Formats: sequence, structure tokens, C-alpha cells
Amino acid sequence: MTPRQTIESGKAILGIEFGSTRIKAVLIDEENKPIAQGSHEWENQLVDGLWTYSIEAIWYGLQDCYAELRKDVLRQYDCEIESLAAIGFSAMMHGYMAFDKEQKILVPFRTWRNTNTGKAAAELSSLFNYNIPLRWSISHLYQCILDNEEHVSSIKYLTTLAGYVHWQVTGQFVLGVGDASGMIPVDPKTKTYDAEMVRKFDELIAPKGFSWKLLDILPKSLNAGENAGFLTPEGANRLDVSGHLKAGIPVCPPEGDAGTGMVATNAVKQRTGNVSAGTSSFSMIVLEKELSKPYEMIDMVTTPDGSLVAMVHCNNCTSDLNAWVNLFKEYQQLLGVPVDMNEVFGKLYNNALNGDADCGGLISYNYISGEPVTGLEEGRPLFVRSANDKFTLANFMRAHLYASVGVLKIGNDILFKEEKIKVDRITGHGGLFKTKGVGQRVLAAAINSPISVMETAGEGGAWGIALLAGYAVNNPKGLNLADYLEEVVFAGNTGVSIAPTAEDVAGFEKYIQNYKRCLPIEQSAVENK
Repeated sequence: MTPRQTIESGKAILGIEFGSTRIKAVLIDEENKPIAQGSHEWENQLVDGLWTYSIEAIWYGLQDCYAELRKDVLRQYDCEIESLAAIGFSAMMHGYMAFDKEQKILVPFRTWRNTNTGKAAAELSSLFNYNIPLRWSISHLYQCILDNEEHVSSIKYLTTLAGYVHWQVTGQFVLGVGDASGMIPVDPKTKTYDAEMVRKFDELIAPKGFSWKLLDILPKSLNAGENAGFLTPEGANRLDVSGHLKAGIPVCPPEGDAGTGMVATNAVKQRTGNVSAGTSSFSMIVLEKELSKPYEMIDMVTTPDGSLVAMVHCNNCTSDLNAWVNLFKEYQQLLGVPVDMNEVFGKLYNNALNGDADCGGLISYNYISGEPVTGLEEGRPLFVRSANDKFTLANFMRAHLYASVGVLKIGNDILFKEEKIKVDRITGHGGLFKTKGVGQRVLAAAINSPISVMETAGEGGAWGIALLAGYAVNNPKGLNLADYLEEVVFAGNTGVSIAPTAEDVAGFEKYIQNYKRCLPIEQSAVENK
């Protein structure tokens, strides 16, 4: 069918993802190819010392994003979206959205970005003998309890952003297992909240005398493909204010952005992984078995179908690198030379490959913000060299490219060197990989593994959640999610792979040893400025 016929027959599938700076909608056809899209830019706000998005901003953003999608469909195909085969909602993971029995939010949404939960996360990590990150929902909840916040006794529902939107448009208080695993750990055997940890938490807070226990307020955890409800008439009106969209459309389990990234890169099968590298970066490695012990640098979450995933999350990636590239753009403008930013990035990135494998001794710390993996509560972008280092443009750019994945390497060295994790394929996506071949080669050297990049990876999480929605309604063979992606969506396409060279790996190892040894310089910069 043509895209217009797909839309008019109600066979198109919609995926919507709430990212940190953009809400994006992607409409796909029966072959999983994007045929229309819409987006809405938004920004978090710092309110009373905590990062948040207002409820009004959430709904206005969703409605504007859908309206832009509708405009794109009208412009391209001259038709209206009346019905759809399925819908999926995704959003940034973790955070804290607590509601009372009237479904009114009790305190402003606290996003994953907040780091006020240090005491709670440390106590829970000790209690569970499991790394509980600052941004997880259970850390936020327990911190509220420690801080004696009055609203806690009134909690009836606790969920994530994706879970909230899904709940409001379907009436179903549920969550995809991947997103659920960022609330409190999930048991990979039962694929729902870890019963022993739930019991320990309930015992811990029992003296407070709340009317609820933890499972009373958490959404039901669902696997990919399970029935998660249908769009209600009220939900249809909240999504499409023009009134064209009909109710009754199946909606797949809501997922977090980490899960949709895994789906969009075909990385949900055991022994596969992906690396997202943009403003921040994270790697997701799907494990064959549990790690031997908890590590503070490694978060344990799950795929959308419940397999255990080791996640290394880094707050910083390309922002400082981009700032340096912009400096070269300004110089070019001073010379009166026309600027093409793709050309500027391409020339500088490719020239970096001519530098020494160890960057000639140069070091960059790309810490725009704090970096938990290396123990920095705040960040100070810093470039370090000694008088004897080889200070060339190629080494300078190479040092900044290495820095963009340096922290990621530190975390992944635990997995590959200490835990001896095996992987068959790692796929990269995000801004670092836009200049063909360069980011791939740098990342391959960092983690000593071949790195693949697929053209479709650029479609992002909105496409990923659309694929999950399609999996829920278009899987007549009953394939598991990994096989569905492998056979139906990607059809054997694994992208273009670049393997590391021995020289690059050895050079990066030398760079990272210098990097770790000189971390006190970065710490001193934080303390003294």
C-alpha cells in the first residue's frame, strides 16, 4: 500500500517519545518504515532547586507534537489520521511522579536529572546489596520519606512519565518491564518487581505507618507484546484536539528511552548491546547471567522483554567537543570563509585520526556537569597538557573525541575485563556517529570491540516505541521480541561494522591511564572555582 492508503485504512502505527529536549512522534507503515513525523521542543525548569516539567507542559507538548504530525500527514498525503493499528508511548526513564486517589499530582514531577537522593540511594543500595542509582524512582520515594515530606502519606499512585501519559489516555495503570526496572529492580526470572527487595523496603518504612505498601502504589509491570489497554474517548481527545482520532486503538506497554534505544538498534538479544552517544552517553549490554557483585558504576535494568541489562550511564559526552568545534567555526568566520558545519565537523574529526594513538599525552575532561562514574559532583570542562606533550591539531581533536567516551570506557572495562562479559554485536547511535567512521573507530578502540552503525538507528526512540507497538499487534508467528526484530524489522541488516586495531586499543589504554591518574586536577578545578 501507499502511505496514504496505509493511513486511510487505519494500518499505520504511532510512536511518541518524550525526550529531555524534544517530544517526537513517528508514524510507521506495515513494513516498519517511517512515513510521517512531528515534534515539539521543550526544556526542563529548575523549581525550588529541583528539575521538573509541569503537567501543563507535558500535555501541551504532547498535543502540539501530535498536531505537527497531523500537519505533516496533511501536507504529504492530503488525508486525516482517523484510526491507527497501534500506539506506543515512551519517555525519559526514572524520576518521581506521585498522585493521590483523585489522580492529582502531589508534588511537581521530579526528573531523572535530580541528584538530591544521595542518602536514600546509598541506604537502599546497602539494604538490597544492589546498586540503586540516584535517579531511580525508589530513591526519590525513600528520600521523600527521609525528608518527612507530608505528601508521602497521601500517595495512591507512583509512576514514570511514560507510565503517566499511558495511564491517562488508556485508564490502565501499567508500565513496560524495562521502564519498571528503573523504579525498583526487576527479577529477570519473574519479569516483575523483585519480591525480596519489595519486602525489605516495606519492612524499612513500616514504622512510618503509611496506609500503603510498595506494590499498592506501583504500576503493574508488563512484557513487550502484552495487552496494555486501548485508547479511551477521553484519551483520544487529549491526544488529538482536532477531534479526528477515534478511540479503541490498542496501546502497547509504555517504555523508557533506554528500552526504545535497544529496540531501535536491534539490541535486545543476549550478547548484544548498544551505545547512545550525544549530549550524554550510555551503553546497554544484554547479559547472559547476573554479575558477580554490584558495582556503583553499573545500573542493572532490563530489555522491554525482561532480559537483564548492564547499563553504564555518563552525564557528559559531546557538549564540550561541540564547543571546541564552534571555536573553529568562529575562526573560520573571522577569516571570511563560508561555514558549513558538516564540513567543519568532518574535517576536524577525520584529521583526528591522523593523531597519535595515545593523543600525544594530551588529556581532556568534558565535564559540563558532574560525573557520578568518576565521583565528580560538579563539572569543569578542562584541557590538560604538559610542556613535552605533542600539541598538534590532530592530537587535540583526538583527545576530545577520546574524552567523549572516556567515562564510558571506565565503566565498560568492569564488564569486559573484570566480569569477562561476552558480546557478539554492539551498535552505536547518536550525534557522535554522524561523521562516518570516526566515532565508530574511537568507540571500538575504547571498549576493544567491533562497533556497528545502522542508518535506521538515527530514527531514535520514537521509532523504537512504534516498533514495540507494532510487535504487540503484528506478530502472527508469535515470535519473541529479539527474533521479531531480527527477522521482521531488520531482516538481517546489522549495519556497517568497524573493528578496533591493536594500535588504537593500546593508545586508548595509555590515554585512559593518564586520564584516571590526573582526575585530581579535575577535582581541584571543581573545588577551587
